[in-house]
Amino acid sequence: MSVRDRVVVVSGATGGLGRVVTQRFAQEGAKLALLGRSLESLDALAQEYELDESQILTYALDLSAPEATTEAATAVLEKFGRIEVLLNLVGGWVGGKALIDTEADELEDMIEQHIRASYNMLKAFVPPMVRDDWGRVLAVSSPSGSRPPGRNALYAVGKAGMEALMLSLANEVRGSGVTANLVLVDTIDTKHAREKNPTEKNQSWTTPEEITATLLHLCSKEAGIINGARIPLFGQPH
Repeated sequence: MSVRDRVVVVSGATGGLGRVVTQRFAQEGAKLALLGRSLESLDALAQEYELDESQILTYALDLSAPEATTEAATAVLEKFGRIEVLLNLVGGWVGGKALIDTEADELEDMIEQHIRASYNMLKAFVPPMVRDDWGRVLAVSSPSGSRPPGRNALYAVGKAGMEALMLSLANEVRGSGVTANLVLVDTIDTKHAREKNPTEKNQSWTTPEEITATLLHLCSKEAGIINGARIPLFGQPH
């Protein structure tokens, strides 16, 4: 299930999940294009993990801007000659308020982070995969996307839109050697609270290491049969 020498684009690389993904994929020998808003933070991450210049590209951009995302894809192709894996780890959270108490700009923020950024990445990074007859497109989503709880409507809208893009893509690339799949997570347990202080609330939380292990499998040759899946990693039924 090796990703050695695969060219892997990691968006949201400096986040709590992105850092673990970056480290593990680097250890497995992948060539990494790390995307985020701060070039300083991306470069610091590459230095922290002692990544060789031949193995790494750092690129700062706003993924909600289509031209910038296209330019990032061009930079990856110029550096590595191909794009084989896209890991979409971006997207914040707005919640805790009843729908009637939310603001329009909060909705727009969720649309930009989850839908527009995803759309731009798929448009920019997937065509080289289709051209080369091989690729893995993966995104981290939430059970809220299909079964939104109360006081979480805007986040659910963002995730539902992103999932619609991904699942549509999965049908369009079927049989091409490219796959598109979703990993569903309730809460990303960056502090390992589920292990250190287990409670009824955190029993459904998922560690970055658990998510990364699933992403690695889905990137493998052996996982090529999996396409259009919504894989639950939240420990209990939703």
